[in-house]
Amino acid sequence: MSARPIAVALTGASGIAYGLRLVECLLEAGRDVQLLYSQAAQVVARMEMNLDLPSSAEQAARVLRECFDVPPGRLQVFGRQQWTAPVASGSSPPQALVVCPCTTGTLASIAHGISDDLIDRAADVMLKERRKLILVVRETPFSAIHLENMLAVTRAGGVVMPANPGFYYQPEKVEDLVDFMVARILDHLDVSHDLLPRWGADRP
Repeated sequence: MSARPIAVALTGASGIAYGLRLVECLLEAGRDVQLLYSQAAQVVARMEMNLDLPSSAEQAARVLRECFDVPPGRLQVFGRQQWTAPVASGSSPPQALVVCPCTTGTLASIAHGISDDLIDRAADVMLKERRKLILVVRETPFSAIHLENMLAVTRAGGVVMPANPGFYYQPEKVEDLVDFMVARILDHLDVSHDLLPRWGADRP
């Protein structure tokens, strides 16, 4: 039996490169991906990556499949109001959902069970079905409201992983910083990778 797909949601926080690199690495690792994206993510993708994500999920799927060079069965894309998508139901959840990057607004909706769009609903499904939910929150500084929402999600079973790359491995370019975060996400998904050397692997 093949592994369930992994869902990735792109929201309007800065750091869209994290999410796109995660999708790329999952596909390279042989995992099928279900991609969700918000309207604000379209704006950020254009600003930060010069990537035009069409509003139509079908058109966006064609763009991204060409970008990642994968057939239709490997990468599915769903619109934010596509309530018939598998991720909207507990009867067909993905193995995990990673919201990357995650806005504090999306964090708040998830923390309080507000399912106004497909991303919020998919996260709600993951929590109620006791499946892995990872929120890669990208904001600074955090207010008390943000921190309380993070605590609520953590208590509900989610993993809050702020986009805080490390520097101890001496990164040389921005892509190295992106790979640091993606490597940590892949570790939590139990997906093997060789993006970074393991801590202590080259030390006596």
